[in-house]
Amino acid sequence: MKDSNFLKEHNARQFWHPMTHPADSNANPPTILTGGEGVYITDVDGHRSIDAVGGLWNVNLGYSCAPVKAAIAAQLDALPYYSTFRGTSNDKAIELAYLLADFFEPDGMTRSFFTSGGSDSIEVALKFARQYHRIRGEGTRTKFISLEKGYHGTHFGAASINGNAKFRNAYEPLLAGCFHIPGPYLYRNPFGVESAAELAKLSAAMLEREIAFQGANTVAAFIMEPVLGAGGVIPPHPTFMQMVRDICDKHGVLLITDEVITAFGRTGSPTGSRHWGVQPDLMCTAKAITNGYFPFGAVMIADHIASVFEEDRTGMGSVDMGYTYSGHPVGAAAAVATMTETTRIRPWENAGPRGAELKAGLTELATRYDVIGDVRGEGLMCAIELVSDRVAKTPVGKAAPLAFQQAAYQDGVMVRVSGNNVILSPPLIIDASHVQKILAATEAGLKAVAAS
Repeated sequence: MKDSNFLKEHNARQFWHPMTHPADSNANPPTILTGGEGVYITDVDGHRSIDAVGGLWNVNLGYSCAPVKAAIAAQLDALPYYSTFRGTSNDKAIELAYLLADFFEPDGMTRSFFTSGGSDSIEVALKFARQYHRIRGEGTRTKFISLEKGYHGTHFGAASINGNAKFRNAYEPLLAGCFHIPGPYLYRNPFGVESAAELAKLSAAMLEREIAFQGANTVAAFIMEPVLGAGGVIPPHPTFMQMVRDICDKHGVLLITDEVITAFGRTGSPTGSRHWGVQPDLMCTAKAITNGYFPFGAVMIADHIASVFEEDRTGMGSVDMGYTYSGHPVGAAAAVATMTETTRIRPWENAGPRGAELKAGLTELATRYDVIGDVRGEGLMCAIELVSDRVAKTPVGKAAPLAFQQAAYQDGVMVRVSGNNVILSPPLIIDASHVQKILAATEAGLKAVAAS
């Protein structure tokens, strides 16, 4: 490996970093990480920090999950690659499909289609939704509705349903037929209501209104994250998702849940859909399916959707898409090991109470620091929204979140900033002492913002 001086000098020169302006990377080179153990990461200078980002919402079981590492190594020796196209498969992909069917059985999912990651899973689900309606003779159902502030990925279909213009404008025009409704973002809702339950009803009414406006026979699916993640950690009211399910059923619209972040325990339940007591038609997963150790994803398919494809005799049910790495044997082996370990330790049982402690601590900090405008969270998905004026809800300037992040990191905790939001999504194996350390570093960040 190159020495630390070389790495620092060349940090931002040879490749562009995602979600970053190239000029910003040159002016503020990214932190260079060289090690990970348990819930800790270590940088090139030997600085050790709790990873309160969890990689990118995906290292649920931490950086020392030996069974997953061993499975990857063993599979590289046995069969490092073969495709699952047209007549070939591999033992690990088959084993994984059965494990996933068992895990997602309470969500009504019985089949899986393997992808290379979250954006791929979204893209596949959108295509399956259109194809499902076409097989059934309703080819006019091509449109998609999603939530404002929702985030679904980077491909053209995924970007088209993103509910934040920041992730769309530079790449437009995007996929036609994608529409958005106000989501359950209570802090800045367009209706001016102060009740989350009332907002849930209003947002659900907007969905029904949009379906009627577009024409129900033109709408293929509604897609949502059970808890909005990258948009600022926005949990809906507990009644919202069931209302959405009922509206979709009423109008023959499929419900796709984007569980790229929320599957496998982050909300304090095995899945986000289960957290709210709803069964979707299609479910998109990735990230924690391999604990972040290998790029992999799966679209989970409900039995009533799968049967339409499997019973088709016209040829319209043929799945004429796939990825070179769909069902990659090394990725599948990593996922098998991750699923086995996840089922064994049930990390959602820790994520719930640790998340409650973290949110309570953030709420207490908000009583002492006016720069906190809002505190949100569900399980080990938490966020604080930084404002310069609490009454006017004025977002802080661009420099404040950076100052926060740097101060927290120096205090021993890596956090994520997105706009004026500070997002916390640590591994699901953290203990109470880690929560207290995250809160202490959060306070260090708040002090830095207050002093700036």
